[in-house]
Amino acid sequence: MSGGLSSPIVGEVPGGKDKQTESRIYCYFNMTSATFRFYGSLNDFLPNNRQQVSFTHNVGGRVSVKDVVESLGVPHPEVGLLLINSQSAPFSQLLRDGDYVSVYPTFGAFDVSAVSLVQPTPLAEVRFVLDVHLGTLATHLRLMGFDTLYRNDYADDELARISHNDHWILLTRDRGLLMRSLVEYGYFVRHTQPARQLIDVLQRFKLTEHIRPFTRCLACNGELTPVSKADVQDQLPPKVRAYRHQFWQCSHCNRVYWEGMHHQRMLQFVDDVRQALN
Repeated sequence: MSGGLSSPIVGEVPGGKDKQTESRIYCYFNMTSATFRFYGSLNDFLPNNRQQVSFTHNVGGRVSVKDVVESLGVPHPEVGLLLINSQSAPFSQLLRDGDYVSVYPTFGAFDVSAVSLVQPTPLAEVRFVLDVHLGTLATHLRLMGFDTLYRNDYADDELARISHNDHWILLTRDRGLLMRSLVEYGYFVRHTQPARQLIDVLQRFKLTEHIRPFTRCLACNGELTPVSKADVQDQLPPKVRAYRHQFWQCSHCNRVYWEGMHHQRMLQFVDDVRQALN
């Protein structure tokens, strides 16, 4: 027997070497140990014992920092800045033994896009596509005037493809969906209460100054334009035709809107959201 480790550990098994055993041994002797520290809202994805602290994590073989960050529970679209040994790094960088990895969320107070190697190109306009579990949030976003795609039968593959091909920001409560490699622009919605979800999204994407209530169809997302009563009178209930004089129509589905019984309640909702944002 030689003095090396490979012969006695790997050995031979009937029919040839045990490939699974060899793979485990290879990973063991090629283990990379790196220290991680996650900041801010990224701690939402970590177990309690890893929140707000540095911790060591072992991985086998040559692996990218993106793969390790996501294996720890943090979806890549949530990351705004990645430092390895105090130097800005891309997701594709391979970890080396002894690396110190600092992972930051998107910064709200200042722009780090000039130094970050993980942020995608800034979008010219903010548009959202939502997964099937966020229907009420979709309605709220449309109420506030934001371009919002939603269907209750979207498949995950379709959501990822829409987000990637057309540069829509994917909003979801499914971490696995957000981790798909196609998804560049996305956000994990933390809260379960729809009004709180809305405030969370508007804060995250700095949209307070872009609120334009009552400009989109709540049903289909089309834009609303003013119309005369004469143009839509055949679509109006008799009492509405008699007592209402201002109307708006969806440019896509032709649905007609007026200031009905729920308008005051909706105005109050918009005002409450604005106050919460301020």
